[in-house]
Amino acid sequence: RRYSLPTPQPLNLPPVLQPNVDTRQKQMTAWCSLVLSYCRINKQYTMTVMEAQESPLFNNRKLQRKLPMESIQVVLEELRKKGNLEWLDKNKSSFLIMWRRPEEWGKLIYQWVSKNGLTNSVFTLYELSNGDDTENEEFHGLEESMLLRALQALQQEHRAEIITLDDGRGVKFFQ
Repeated sequence: RRYSLPTPQPLNLPPVLQPNVDTRQKQMTAWCSLVLSYCRINKQYTMTVMEAQESPLFNNRKLQRKLPMESIQVVLEELRKKGNLEWLDKNKSSFLIMWRRPEEWGKLIYQWVSKNGLTNSVFTLYELSNGDDTENEEFHGLEESMLLRALQALQQEHRAEIITLDDGRGVKFFQ
């Protein structure tokens, strides 16, 4: 289910990147914040550049304004520099958007495990991201690639171990 955001403020500006350094930096911050908010609200983790260009992020149909592809690439590259985006292919045509970093997801998952007294328990990846017990948690519905990154971060902190189960992968949490 998609939620619509209010008309993105940056699209009310001329659809060009500003030449003034200070103005441009403020504009970049606004665009980055907008992209991350949109993806968080819509629980979107991956996107192609073409999808992004046609989305309400960069395309205001009411005003018939669209940010040019070169400018979209600049915004996406800024998100990459900030650690919120990873390209999924060499052509830079699709990307993983990280409105929360893997470590942050790991922290949320571990807090849920601890709060519910579930340390020393084993879960399948499906149970964690799609199970009834996690339905009201922010990480419910988390895409498997991001879930694995979150669990790898917990594994590095010795709070969890990713294990192989008969029907796929799972995770055991430690105290």
